[in-house]
Amino acid sequence: MTSTNHAENTVSAAAGDGTVLDVADLHVRFPTDGGHLHAVRGVSYRLRRGEALGIVGESGSGKSVAALAVMGLLPRTAQVSGSARLLGQELLGLGDAAISRVRGARIAMVFQDPLTSLNPVHTVGRQIVEAIQAHRDLPRAAARARAVELLRTVGIPQPEQRVDAYPHELSGGMRQRVVIAIAMANDPDVIIADEPTTALDVTVQAQVLEALRAARRATGAALVLITHDLGVVAGHVDRVAVMYAGRIVEAGSVDEVFSTPRMPYTLGLLGSRPRMDAARRSRLVPVPGAPPSLTQQMRGCAFAPRCPLAQPVCRDTDPPPTGQGDGHTAACHFADRLAGVRPEELFPPAPATAAVPLRAAPAAADGAPLLVAEDLVKHFPVRSRGLLRRRSGEVHAVCGVSLELRARRTLALVGESGCGKSTTARLLLNLIPANRGSVRYRGQELTGLSRARMRPLRSRVQIVFQDPFASLDPRMTVFEAVAEPLRIHGRFADGGPRRVHELLRLVGLDPEHADRYPHEFSGGQRQRVGIARALALEPEVLVLDEPVSALDVSVQAGVVNLLEELQERLGLSYLFVSHDLAVVRHVADRVAVMYLGRIVETAPVERLFTAAAHPYTQALVSAVPLPDPRRERSRERIVLAGDVPSPLDPPSGCRFRTRCPTFAALSGEQRSRCVRQAPPLVEQGEGHAAACHYARARNLLRGTSTDLGQEPTQWR
Repeated sequence: MTSTNHAENTVSAAAGDGTVLDVADLHVRFPTDGGHLHAVRGVSYRLRRGEALGIVGESGSGKSVAALAVMGLLPRTAQVSGSARLLGQELLGLGDAAISRVRGARIAMVFQDPLTSLNPVHTVGRQIVEAIQAHRDLPRAAARARAVELLRTVGIPQPEQRVDAYPHELSGGMRQRVVIAIAMANDPDVIIADEPTTALDVTVQAQVLEALRAARRATGAALVLITHDLGVVAGHVDRVAVMYAGRIVEAGSVDEVFSTPRMPYTLGLLGSRPRMDAARRSRLVPVPGAPPSLTQQMRGCAFAPRCPLAQPVCRDTDPPPTGQGDGHTAACHFADRLAGVRPEELFPPAPATAAVPLRAAPAAADGAPLLVAEDLVKHFPVRSRGLLRRRSGEVHAVCGVSLELRARRTLALVGESGCGKSTTARLLLNLIPANRGSVRYRGQELTGLSRARMRPLRSRVQIVFQDPFASLDPRMTVFEAVAEPLRIHGRFADGGPRRVHELLRLVGLDPEHADRYPHEFSGGQRQRVGIARALALEPEVLVLDEPVSALDVSVQAGVVNLLEELQERLGLSYLFVSHDLAVVRHVADRVAVMYLGRIVETAPVERLFTAAAHPYTQALVSAVPLPDPRRERSRERIVLAGDVPSPLDPPSGCRFRTRCPTFAALSGEQRSRCVRQAPPLVEQGEGHAAACHYARARNLLRGTSTDLGQEPTQWR
């Protein structure tokens, strides 16, 4: 059991002011070999009935640990002090039996990874029934009926059938909705959702957030939403608390904190995030430095080493939260100086990295075609189990994709997980063979080339993978990882060590750290090592496969700025694979949207975001949250029903029709056309093409529509 120091346990029906959860001076420490890690330092907040509180901050700020402490789910070695009262009942220090009576009945939690929350050997219905019967004396038939009702409430289609499905038979979004159904099974007073949408596509994220909203409506529960996505917080909470280094540094209504932040860290978080509804800025505004080690004794403001406003008083005295008006508090000695200050005014741009001599790439005019793909097809065989392993079908991963990447430009390839983006990127690099189609680099055919004949071209076209930790050998130092391509291509003997140090300096790393191993670097630093490794052979084209999706927002901003700077200085061309449309709008010149193996829309970046013509693109744009509470609450939403169909058996005709809101509103004859005919990419003007029989441009950032001259459709 965790050690505690709290007031005597009492129970009351409800607090007089409507408070359902009262957390006061919560501290959590973990013993480590390097001393005590002080993960949570004096966190206090009150949650009223029906209220939604968002808790935001970088990884390691203590958000999840504070929630787990309230739920009594920390390991036995944790040292917890303070108070957490649920409707007057003290939760800290309750025994296993007592806390088990509270968890699930009066306070419930939705975890980040639904696969770790669900038992793989039981059906989802059985697990919901178990949660119900743990706290209610209901017969099994009634509990099962309640489980079906809960699945319907959270938006799972065909709940009567899905109730008997196993977790592995459901998509990630459906599994997360099952976990929400379990959390709301007993009408709790409080639901804590810990990063419930982090690993999900934007369309699935919208479904999960809608399920959380439905859960709150059905149960009347208050919500604690833990996330690092400021857009999610903006549209779904009433109040927000910003955490840094284990404590709350700013809190208030979501409108107040977003419109008038009074803590430099909050301002930095807002400036780090690219905004999908704003014109492209020259650079994002990352927060410099890294969070402090929580094993060290802190003196003064924990943010002082990263803060441009820091003065001697900041390093000597920890600022208490002070009122900024209307329930808005900020822990900063100079909060009054931040009125009206913009992030780029507070955080000066980082100095440009030192120039690194590179051999000139072959001359290519700006905008000239470099990498061209035509009618690429890749189907993966599916084989039966058993000794003979007969071929039983095909996964239609890429079906007739054509792309063109131009010199010194960025082409973004976007879409949900499983749509074929990464497979397309690997086909372009000839890392996997195509069943059909052509890939040409500067006019030279790549398709079908042997590994030996591809080797000279590998130096010109490189890739940066999504997970920098998985792409770096943990047994190699950073020096060896960056030097490896030079050794393979016989270039290390000619000034290799100097070249490695120059590359590390180029991506903003200290060459003195070259002897460290990947695990000794942060996620953003590891991604910079991956970029340095990709640049070692002086490529002309970089394929960036989700290069910033696994990073905190402030770290993400630094890597995005680095990529833009490298493109300007080195004349690089990027194929940017991503599902984050906010980042895409910031970095891309042109966008291609994929769905179930096919390109459904392509356009210049501004045209795509302000006049999306395909219903799928419109749904993607509408699903991306905006870090602006007023705009986020008022904008139009298109929440797609269901999940992406199986690529083993894609729908006939238009592959998007099974989820398309336009299709649902069409006449019978119009629907028949969508069922029978696969729509080709049709030019819409200004380099804009869409594969939809009933294309109609819409600005989902403003909620307006513009007819593009196609056959009229009926919008619900």
